[in-house]
Amino acid sequence: MADGAGALEAFRNEVRTWLEANCPPAMRTPMPEDEVVWGGRNGVFKRPEAKQWLEAMGAKGWTAPTWPKEYGGGGLSAAENAILQDELRRIKARPPLFSFGLWMFGPVLLEYGNEAQKKEHLSKIVRGEIRWCQGYSEPGAGSDLAGLQTRCEDKGDHYLINGQKVWTSYANEADWMFCLVRTDTTTKHEGISFVLFDMKTPGVETRPIKLISGSSPFCETFLTDVKVPKENLVGRLNGGWDIAKRLLMYERQNISASGFGGAGGLTLDEIAKTYVGLEDGKLADTDLRARIAEQMMADKAFGLTVRRATEMAKSGEGVGHMASMFKVAAATLNQKKTELMLEALGNRGLGWSGDGFAKNELKVTRDWLRAKGNSIEGGTTEVNLNVIAKRVLGLRDHQ
Repeated sequence: MADGAGALEAFRNEVRTWLEANCPPAMRTPMPEDEVVWGGRNGVFKRPEAKQWLEAMGAKGWTAPTWPKEYGGGGLSAAENAILQDELRRIKARPPLFSFGLWMFGPVLLEYGNEAQKKEHLSKIVRGEIRWCQGYSEPGAGSDLAGLQTRCEDKGDHYLINGQKVWTSYANEADWMFCLVRTDTTTKHEGISFVLFDMKTPGVETRPIKLISGSSPFCETFLTDVKVPKENLVGRLNGGWDIAKRLLMYERQNISASGFGGAGGLTLDEIAKTYVGLEDGKLADTDLRARIAEQMMADKAFGLTVRRATEMAKSGEGVGHMASMFKVAAATLNQKKTELMLEALGNRGLGWSGDGFAKNELKVTRDWLRAKGNSIEGGTTEVNLNVIAKRVLGLRDHQ
């Protein structure tokens, strides 16, 4: 681990040299949506260079650069990771892996998992060998997640799960699920547990749901007499709500995150410069320029706030109901960002299909539509504002 200005500069040179040798030129271009790498047992690589890039970064531990080396991570300090991200942006490197395991499940497993669970799952996440999905929302428990009813019964040597999940992202393509289940029906929040299971387990069925954007990233997931080994319980029995809140904090962070490099299209700033144009080195539309600057500052402030909360959690400080605040902020920021992108495109944002529009233009339109769901998924904005009002501001219900 580098320490001090001289050591960090040496580390930067080491990173730059390694990237030049290991990041293929084809992985230094904007990533089309159909070339995103999710990994997993049935992972698809549209280009051989994508597989080469993932294997190199996974072996280095740099898909999870700050995770401990003993679990397959890079073992980098925050300062070293900042340098790594700078260098990846410099060469416009594609993210080698998109993964709910990296973004959400892995961080909470590091905190709540036992040693056997960490050894079993974390290195596979780093190398992209297993693709995870999230079993949270249910038909009757989306806005009020703690009202979930999927039953998990103790059968002696195993758990037996029955119920239904909905809006399960990529469940039909995932290998494993991290899932909230009810293990005590006599209490609400304190009766929830956090379990893991293989999606090939008998009794697991997925059905894709088609969205307004034309894609089907979400699924209904049906669980019928699904047997789960007891060692797949993460944390304590009936302690899943604490884990759920922590995981939601990481999820909020990624709702508005765009990754490093050219991850799937042009950035807001690039779109504005390309489609609106510059005058004297500044964006020609002064009103749009001001709103874009405001958006970029808000995005930066949000990222720093999440980082501070993450460090607080690592040090053992309670993060309370920050997950609700992150959810509202992230959803609002992403919706505003996609609206600004669409506005900057002008009439180029009116396309839906055909050769008359570039892929990046069509993607902006679909991203704008997709962002409408940000204020619904994982707890609606209205419910989260109620949580903030009651639990953070201490406001009482109007009598």
